[in-house]
Amino acid sequence: MSVAMAIPSAFLAPLGLGPRQSPPLQPFPDSDANSMSDSYFLEPAASVLPDPDEDELSYEEIAVEEFEEDDDDGGEETLERAVRRMNEGRFFGGNLGDPTATKPEGGDAGAHNPVAKLTKRPEVIDDYIRNWLSSKGLVRSLDAFQNEWYEFQQRGKLSQEDVTTVPDVYQRNQELADALQKLRVDVENYKDIASKARATYDKLRKERDFHRMHHKRVVQEKNRLISDIKRLKKHYEGYEPTVKQQQIKYEVAMKEKMLMRLERDRLAAKVATLEATMRSDRRGNHSANNNSNNNNNGGETAATPSAAAVSAGRAKDGPKEGGVRPTVPAAGGKESTGRKTGTLPAEDRTNPFVHMDLPSLKNDRMRQVHSIKGHDLAVTSLKFHPKKMILATVSDDKTWKMWAFPTGELIMSGSGHKDWVAECDFHPRGAHLATASGDGTVKLWDFAKGAVTATLGDHTQAVWSCAFHDTGDFLVSGSMDSTAKLWDVHTAKCRQTFRGHADSVNHVSFLPYTNTVVTCSGDKTISLWDARTGLCSQTLYGHANAVNSVGVSIKGDAIASSDADGTVKLWDIRNVSELSSHAFGPAAANRVTFDPAGTTLVVASDDGTCRLVGVRDGNVAREWNACEEGCLGAVVDRNGEFLCAAGSDGSIRIFQ
Repeated sequence: MSVAMAIPSAFLAPLGLGPRQSPPLQPFPDSDANSMSDSYFLEPAASVLPDPDEDELSYEEIAVEEFEEDDDDGGEETLERAVRRMNEGRFFGGNLGDPTATKPEGGDAGAHNPVAKLTKRPEVIDDYIRNWLSSKGLVRSLDAFQNEWYEFQQRGKLSQEDVTTVPDVYQRNQELADALQKLRVDVENYKDIASKARATYDKLRKERDFHRMHHKRVVQEKNRLISDIKRLKKHYEGYEPTVKQQQIKYEVAMKEKMLMRLERDRLAAKVATLEATMRSDRRGNHSANNNSNNNNNGGETAATPSAAAVSAGRAKDGPKEGGVRPTVPAAGGKESTGRKTGTLPAEDRTNPFVHMDLPSLKNDRMRQVHSIKGHDLAVTSLKFHPKKMILATVSDDKTWKMWAFPTGELIMSGSGHKDWVAECDFHPRGAHLATASGDGTVKLWDFAKGAVTATLGDHTQAVWSCAFHDTGDFLVSGSMDSTAKLWDVHTAKCRQTFRGHADSVNHVSFLPYTNTVVTCSGDKTISLWDARTGLCSQTLYGHANAVNSVGVSIKGDAIASSDADGTVKLWDIRNVSELSSHAFGPAAANRVTFDPAGTTLVVASDDGTCRLVGVRDGNVAREWNACEEGCLGAVVDRNGEFLCAAGSDGSIRIFQ
């Protein structure tokens, strides 16, 4: 390591001192040119410093007194002394010789005195090696090194890194420390990245496992569906011959029906002709008898045809439409044997409930007091017995049941329908029950016999609703075939078919103590029909979706209807106008019914909610969740104390 004073070169130039110059390189003699053409050697150079004796420079003599220090610090300050101190201060970079300079408190007196500064001059690699060899006295090694070094330098075999300066150990350590710190920061960053990558990998692995499991489940479900489809196809193939056979039978039956109708029309025309002939003969006989009596001047009156003869003549003509043979009084005043035929009453009857003070539903509480798990499937309808505290229910499980109310004890049950049972209704005398089913039939059940007394099957599709007339002699039914039919209960024959709806007839009812049938349909209308003529007397419009139910007050002055949008409408029958409309959607309103007094309307909705709506003011008096799932029906007992709700989970809930 070489150390030099930081003295400007301007002071050294006059002394002949300057940067060290390397001796020039000389090639070997020509004799060795063939063997050592590229070799060089060092030759001592002439001294660059001039001989002091031959120095032609002239020097100015400097008085010794200028460099003598003035021992007397308290002497007088002169201009010459001040200039000398300024020059020394500029040279040494301090306040040398400044008597006004103050010393720091508590420090040395020479803390601010100028001192000589030593700086380290960076060494190149070759100088470092030369200095080391020279310091150890390895002269021959130094010569060999210089020969080879300059040889490599001339040939250009040394790179830029070979001729750089020798790094300082402390500087190198600092650089290594900085690099180490940077690497540590990078390591921490890499650790964070690795942890995030590990978390992402775990998340992706979990998602992969989840999707793999989901894929396996989907594959299993797909395989199960494929097997079910194959099984259903095989099952369907077994039905095809039966369906074709039934189709052939249906076509044959329709042909026979048409032939029978033609024969019936022919016989009816023949009967009309015979009756006209008989009437003309009777008139002729009567005129002949009168003439004979006039000629004989009085006597007994002519004998008229006997009742037995007339009856025999009618019997010969055949039965009328409906398959019922009319009964005609015999000669002795008695009736001939035969089944009774129902007759619709006159229209001028008075409703006995109009002026009665009937109990109204107490809507201040509605607390559930009992729940009955009555059926395996949804309970579709429920009705109270007209005379006893008995509740009848029907269900999608193809059965009907009767329960003691309100204890919920099972009294009687019946099964016989081939499909779900949609609705039921008690006979006004309470001895029979009618049930409407999805198998397209209406069955009449006799409680005394415990069996079916009649099956009404003229409908071509499922039957949604049925209702008895107040006399008990007639029953009306509504079907998916867009028709309603009036049945004679005694003969089990269809007396009238009401055609006019463009969609399924969802609910039917009678106006109390009248011959008017009320129907609602999927074509968004409510129709009023005359049961005697089978004609539509009035149609009510206003619903925007299929009408599910229609309810009639016992006094017969108002009806209510509900549709699949949850809209409930009240109608005035006397004025045939809409009284009010309520939107309880979006859930469908399945059933509407009045309380005994006709002042409160009960609405059962598909979301399990029951609402009590005032008829006069139209306000919702109470609303509660009556069923856990859908509420398919609701009914109020005749005393107005209890309300029963039918649930789609097969339960019957009783509220008080």
